[in-house]
Amino acid sequence: MHDVAVIDDAGAAEAALDPVRARLLAELSEPGSATTLARQVGLTRQKVNYHLRTLERHGLVELVEERRRGNVTERVLRATAASYVISPSALAAVEPDPGRDPDRMSARWLLAVAARLVRDVGELLAGATRARKRLATFAVDGEVRFASAADRAAFAEELAGAVASLISKYHDGAAAGGRAHRVVLAVHPTVNREEEGR
Repeated sequence: MHDVAVIDDAGAAEAALDPVRARLLAELSEPGSATTLARQVGLTRQKVNYHLRTLERHGLVELVEERRRGNVTERVLRATAASYVISPSALAAVEPDPGRDPDRMSARWLLAVAARLVRDVGELLAGATRARKRLATFAVDGEVRFASAADRAAFAEELAGAVASLISKYHDGAAAGGRAHRVVLAVHPTVNREEEGR
């Protein structure tokens, strides 16, 4: 089971977003059968089997083992990942395009860039998995509290300058056998979920 999988197919996204199927995926972080799941989610075994077949058809659950129980074969399944992210490519006709309105200060542009990041890394991860190779990536995640809007603006300007300097230092457009990498940095307000829950 993978920690995270990217869903890039519209049918698989639709299957995963169904509330009953999403609950079954959560329950299948540990292997289970239609019989055990039916008790856990309060549905009939037949309804659970119907949903499990749909999830399996889209590659969201996988067969772990088959057990004989009297004259019945019980199928034990588990989710293919602990968590799922839906790629914007699942909605290709309306997928965000950061090139449409490149306003670096726009929250909507930031979402378009983040959507492209999910799509691209999802495709790269799928290719690396098929090739049985690791995907070389790097991410930094941190939090900073600004005293003022002026400090935030100064930080953004200094960060942009530092990144531009690093890119200039290490970029070699003529490197034989080199591979281009995309650099994405984002600054946005922190969501305080503790206050939201009150």
